[in-house]
Amino acid sequence: MTFFSRIFGAFAAQPSPHGADGYRAYAVGDVHGRLDLLEQLVAKIEADIATRPGANNVIVFLGDLIDRGPHSAEVVERLRTWQPRDARTIFLCGNHEEVLLRVLAGEATVLGDWLKFGGAECLASYGLDAGRLSDQHESLALAAVKAAIPVEHQAFLASFADTFRFGDYLLVHAGIRPGLDVAAQTQKDLRWIRDPFLEDHRDHGFVVVHGHTISENVEERSNRVGIDTGAYRSGILTAIGIEGTTRWFIDTALPDEA
Repeated sequence: MTFFSRIFGAFAAQPSPHGADGYRAYAVGDVHGRLDLLEQLVAKIEADIATRPGANNVIVFLGDLIDRGPHSAEVVERLRTWQPRDARTIFLCGNHEEVLLRVLAGEATVLGDWLKFGGAECLASYGLDAGRLSDQHESLALAAVKAAIPVEHQAFLASFADTFRFGDYLLVHAGIRPGLDVAAQTQKDLRWIRDPFLEDHRDHGFVVVHGHTISENVEERSNRVGIDTGAYRSGILTAIGIEGTTRWFIDTALPDEA
């Protein structure tokens, strides 16, 4: 059991959701290659930390750092090398990271769909024109993708976790299969699920904080909080802050305070 799982997994559910004592968490929604928005939000989170001393800070990225937007490579490099002074970083795997990792592992059957749903933009950020792959044998196309992405980036993406427990909160990319214990959840559901999770109103024993499903505004329900506000197309990248029984939101739509 890791340090973080010991610290953050040992809090029983309470009537009011409560973060881990002595700790503060920030969870960031789907970045999808928008380096400009990432820089804005990171600056706001760092400023927020500076105004709230006295806690240990954890910044959790909920997955889908890549694809769709124009700067996947730059986002990956920025976060791979980022060492915030007053916080630890945790990265969760989204469905887009999963598909890229499957391509890098040689799974040719997912390459075409990946290119249609944001992979072409991802490859362009690494200097590879996806149009050149269409006429190539699948083995050559897979090799070209693997050659385009630095091994340091591949290793970073492969290191991502699937869940992060923070007191009475469970942070995941997509959601959970209702009625199943956390230990029984599949990676497919944690990274891909929408229904039946989104419309389920039961108490899961924790509040799920997730991205994956775009909503115009933050979706805050009794058993889940959805923070994917469609950054790549809306220009709004959102984070949630959690400390004790308090939670708040930070996003790129709000102007900086004077």
